[in-house]
Amino acid sequence: MTPLLVVLGTVATAFAGWRIARRTRFFLHLFQLETYKLDRYGRWLADHLRDAVFRLSHLAGASLLILAAAGFSRADPAWTALLLFPAWSLAFISSRRYRSDQEKKPLAFTARMTRLAVPTGLLAVLPVLLGAMVGGQTGTPASAFWYVLGLFVADVGAPLWVAMAALLMQPVESAIQEGFKNDARATLRKRSDLTVIGITGSYGKTSTKFILAELLRQRYSVYATPSSYNTPMGMCLAINEKLKPEHQVLVLEYGIRYRGDIQELCDIARPDISIITTVGLAHLETMGSIENIATEKGDLVEYMKPDGTTVLNVDNDYVRHMESRAPGPVWRVSVDEGEGADITARDISYGTDGASFTVRDDAGDEAVFQTCLLGRHNVLNIVLAVAVGRAMGLRLRQMAHAVRRVQPVEHRLQLRQEGDVTIIDDAFNSNPVGARNAVEILARMDGGRRVIVTPGMVELGERQWEENKALGAHIAAHDIDLAVLVGTEQTKALQAGLQEADYPADRMKVVDSLFDAQDFLKPYLASGDVVLYENDLPDQYQ
Repeated sequence: MTPLLVVLGTVATAFAGWRIARRTRFFLHLFQLETYKLDRYGRWLADHLRDAVFRLSHLAGASLLILAAAGFSRADPAWTALLLFPAWSLAFISSRRYRSDQEKKPLAFTARMTRLAVPTGLLAVLPVLLGAMVGGQTGTPASAFWYVLGLFVADVGAPLWVAMAALLMQPVESAIQEGFKNDARATLRKRSDLTVIGITGSYGKTSTKFILAELLRQRYSVYATPSSYNTPMGMCLAINEKLKPEHQVLVLEYGIRYRGDIQELCDIARPDISIITTVGLAHLETMGSIENIATEKGDLVEYMKPDGTTVLNVDNDYVRHMESRAPGPVWRVSVDEGEGADITARDISYGTDGASFTVRDDAGDEAVFQTCLLGRHNVLNIVLAVAVGRAMGLRLRQMAHAVRRVQPVEHRLQLRQEGDVTIIDDAFNSNPVGARNAVEILARMDGGRRVIVTPGMVELGERQWEENKALGAHIAAHDIDLAVLVGTEQTKALQAGLQEADYPADRMKVVDSLFDAQDFLKPYLASGDVVLYENDLPDQYQ
């Protein structure tokens, strides 16, 4: 029976190997989505033990191994081995859970991922090799059992191989990252002529960055980091590879997830000017409380250069109280004409095509600003940028002219047409204030039916249920025609908020994924309809 065992073993290896490869890739991708953080990766694994870490196929595989062990001791070992391989192929033929054909953010084989994937693959192969070695001569019943046991351990251990490889590579990654940081520090030390502007806040960082860059280009050569380059490595990449000698101003985002993140970023690039947009409910899951968030955001003011200029949104209580930490001049900005504000916006009018408002500066001068950006929070972002412009010598009328050219940041209340249907794309990283603002903008849209597609909000810690439920009530209060909720479990709080507000059940549709939502809407939408995509959770939340 040896040749037959070899053939069946080869077939079983093909099925099992395909499944192990796809499963290992899945967890590598997940680790990348969780920003290569072992604690975040571990939390995800703990929350998905039954649907991803340990599957029904693993239970079937364990049962087969137990039956095979009994067969070898009490029945015919040869026939047991012959039956084991086909049964194993059937048990592990499915890898649908680990498919990669509908990833929103595909696995990127960066240099770091390649360095991680190699030891992960070696660790995954090790149990199979050990099983083959213990089993002895190929084609014997004993070799079949131990070989299959090795395949089982390789498959079930996929998430562990990724974690072990990450731990093994941690010293290497730390050394590489420190090298990048040292290069960035050296670059900035040579640029005494460069003005570094740092922006942080629970939301509004990226929009304020691009608005500010457009305003300052009236007089200066400006480099603003692309997208959300607000991590140490993103910052280093921008400084080391994109900053040019001709640039006079460097505009950076300073993002946080953990206590100490701002200090680490300021250790790379200390700002000459700092902007705090707002403090709100974002990253509560890792920061613990809004007070911790405020303290961390305020560190940007404290760690900036001596006598540096600080721009604060004094409409936010937490931000207003940061003035005491400022080392130099402070510019106070308000959209509500807050007391003591240096730059204010008033006579604000909103429409589906943007906003118009009057800005008054510290010298008492006024200018009318018009923008295609949607929402009150974008008015705030503009006046924050105006404060920096004034601090750097620009006139209001110059900046009013520049603001007309500013376009929405991708996936942040971005307005576009798809045929006769209007899309409001607010898919990036939703928060309670921004989500409510987006719903209000949708409600003001004229024409056909108004539709919201959302999975709700995440990373709000203990406030997550409460805030999502409130968002559901907010949707109902604004009489949105259809609410498409993405994720049965993820949107339970939204469903509760809608139901308690007596939102009609026939105007609420729950789907499993964004792809399902889009499939549902294709035949539903008609000319003139408006669709708001509010937040789009990354793959690890599906």
